[in-house]
Amino acid sequence: MNPTVKKWIPAAIAVALAVSGYVYWTGHRDAGPGEGFVSGNGRIEATEVDVATKLAGRVQAILVDEGTFVKAGQVLARMDIGSLQAQREEAAARQVQAKTAVDTARAQVVLRESDLRTAEAQVAARAAELDAAERRLARSITLEKEGASSGQELDDDRARVRTQRASLDAAKAQVAAAQAAVTAAKAQATGSVASTDAAIATVARIDADLQDAQLVAPRDGRVQFLVTQPGEVLGAGGKVLNLVDLSDVYMTFFLPETVAGRVALGAEVRLVLDAVPQFVIPAQVSFVASTAQFTPKTVETASERQKLMFRVKARIDRALLAKYPEQVKTGLPGVAWVRLDADQPWPANLANVVQP
Repeated sequence: MNPTVKKWIPAAIAVALAVSGYVYWTGHRDAGPGEGFVSGNGRIEATEVDVATKLAGRVQAILVDEGTFVKAGQVLARMDIGSLQAQREEAAARQVQAKTAVDTARAQVVLRESDLRTAEAQVAARAAELDAAERRLARSITLEKEGASSGQELDDDRARVRTQRASLDAAKAQVAAAQAAVTAAKAQATGSVASTDAAIATVARIDADLQDAQLVAPRDGRVQFLVTQPGEVLGAGGKVLNLVDLSDVYMTFFLPETVAGRVALGAEVRLVLDAVPQFVIPAQVSFVASTAQFTPKTVETASERQKLMFRVKARIDRALLAKYPEQVKTGLPGVAWVRLDADQPWPANLANVVQP
């Protein structure tokens, strides 16, 4: 046999085997559910919440570990509250002072109102005395004309009237001063009441800060990871830990523009994870992006438009998640099969889903 021909025999056999294998694979590969269905690759995700401190301060204690399941309202961590407690004691003392000032101001109002009534009584008395003096002066004028009274007595009566008028004017001025004092006392009382309200509000604000110093879980979930440790000083809004809500789990995947427009909200989805392909997880489409991803700068041809991809989210039933909380893991890759035609039955390999 020609050595050259002999040399190419193994290569020819390899090519033949490759062609045969490809033909066999194309004839026996899993083509999926078929018409009426579309699939996309994605990963399991869940709603995450960063638990952070509202105020700057030192982390006193962290009461949970990574992986711990927590309930809404459960205390997860505590911040140092020594400074806040001192502020509250100061604010409480100011509240007592403000209340005392209110009592004092109200007492002053009562006193000034009493002075006003006294001044008004003096005005009435001076007015009566002036009236008597004027009557006596009128009689003295008559008697002096008749010669029954001396001119000295008439002058004395006239002087007495002038004195009484001056006394009346002075009494009226005292009334005006007393009225002004009452107004000032009432204004001071109003200011003292406002100071008391401000002190009460300050105490309430500090109480709210003390309450916020206890970091609680905003919802049921699992602690995914700790961001800080006890003793560390954080600024306002500093993250302490990350919480994942295992009742809100979904898979995010992408579908081409040619089929994304046919996907309806609420459409049935079957999730098959790479880690556990023997289990089929039921889900529903909960979100379809209104704008495309991977969009070219210009979309001019049909081939370019087919490159448009839309983000889709398929949410897993909450009842199913509640039944298997320990098995829920985020980040797992898998395939999401979407049924576009509601009348199309699911194939056997996707029909038996995990039941809640």
